[in-house]
Amino acid sequence: MSIDRRRDRRLACLFLAAIASLAADPVRGQDSNQQPPTTLDDTIEAGDSDAETPQRMFLSWNHYEGPWITAEIHGGVLYEGIGYSQDEESEEQFTLEPEGKFRDARFMVKGRFPKSKRAVTYTSAFMYDGPSDDWFVRETGVMVAVPELRGHVFVGRTKEGFSLNKVMSGYAGWTLERATITDATIPILADGVKWLGYIPEKRILWNLGLYNDWLSEGQSFSTYDKQAVARLAWLPIVSEPKRTLLHLGLNLRYGEVEDGELRLRSRPEAFPAPYFVDTGFFPAGHTRMVGIEGYYRPRNWLFGGEYYIQEASSPEHGDPVFHGGELVVTWLITGEVRQYNTRGGYFNQISPATSVFAGGRGAWEAVFRVSYIDLDDGDLTGGKFWRLTPMVNWHLSDSARFELAYGYGQLDRFDVRGATQFLQSRIQLQF
Repeated sequence: MSIDRRRDRRLACLFLAAIASLAADPVRGQDSNQQPPTTLDDTIEAGDSDAETPQRMFLSWNHYEGPWITAEIHGGVLYEGIGYSQDEESEEQFTLEPEGKFRDARFMVKGRFPKSKRAVTYTSAFMYDGPSDDWFVRETGVMVAVPELRGHVFVGRTKEGFSLNKVMSGYAGWTLERATITDATIPILADGVKWLGYIPEKRILWNLGLYNDWLSEGQSFSTYDKQAVARLAWLPIVSEPKRTLLHLGLNLRYGEVEDGELRLRSRPEAFPAPYFVDTGFFPAGHTRMVGIEGYYRPRNWLFGGEYYIQEASSPEHGDPVFHGGELVVTWLITGEVRQYNTRGGYFNQISPATSVFAGGRGAWEAVFRVSYIDLDDGDLTGGKFWRLTPMVNWHLSDSARFELAYGYGQLDRFDVRGATQFLQSRIQLQF
């Protein structure tokens, strides 16, 4: 076993022990008179409690309340393992070897400014990337409540706000990875200004963002000079008593490509794997993108999907059009309901009714997803790939999660159509 693999496993074990000591939260749901947790979350910033606390008192080891500023320290770690089974055609396309990999560790400080006349919150996040052995600045900036605009304005480094699944935290998603089409076409982060709004009486929410790369130029995610993003969502069904919700969304995006060269690529929803679909670099001035999203959540079930189309301005290649999407069904077997954030238009992560570390069973979630991407158009042959993914998530507590997934995918590329089976697992820890 290599030194790097032994180090990764030691790191994962250390984090597991640390999180386990923190995860012993009280068992919820034992009181028959206790009301079930709300299925809607209307907050957009953390730590906004109005409860008074003594000045400069440490409420817990990771939470500080002062007269001018509050601070919460959070973190997380991901460790993944994967194995493959390939047919002869797939082996012609790629050589795949089973492996375990320490993916990343993330640390974040967030809080608010109690003396501010408006609600002002901040966040500063950093990530250690295992494969590159380097640190990166993640979501960092300030959010200000602007009731005159029916919402909040964020300034800094953040997600563009395109696609519900892309907006969600990677730790909160129902699958190990996001769909191949959004990974190929949407940068994970951007620097700029974002306006998030919500009109409760109309059940309409929106996200408008303007971004440029004057701070992020040279970063791996910075593939555009400028971007403009708009997302509009409507909630025609919202019933807390019935615990049902219907979300319908429309996404629009325009981006000016950095240095006039664009490359779209994605892994097969398996982080340790190589890029299965890849257009290579080709000349392009800008891209335009449109997408739809729809999710229906009747109690502990969730049905939904997204589909996206991107056109690249590249006269040399006939202005190619790429597309893809996903459909997903999830079932929380233990009865929990995935909470929805009305301010951001996304789903929160699962909070088990009973924690394993307090003698409970945690939350069990069954998932089935089908995804598709097509990066072939004209003389560009980035490949076509589809995948079926049944999987199980075990949410041991709010701080620990174990995922086990099987995937069957077919790649049409290099004039060969190969099939690959994936067996994946992931340990997710956070505090």
